Amino acid sequence: METRQFEPLWTVSDVAAYLNVPVHTLYGWRTKNYGPPARRIGKHLRYLPSEVRSWFEHLLEEAA
Repeated sequence: METRQFEPLWTVSDVAAYLNVPVHTLYGWRTKNYGPPARRIGKHLRYLPSEVRSWFEHLLEEAA
């Protein structure tokens, strides 16, 4: 049986640091259906690092 290893989920603060934007900006983007996809776990938002990176790379492709 294959064992899969997962990256730890990122918090809002982790994503804000990665993108170099304020935490408040991420919350604002969510109200506008913009930004990297997040999942609600209880009352907390969590992000898959691979999806954040993919979202960011997609922005770079659009800008090119």
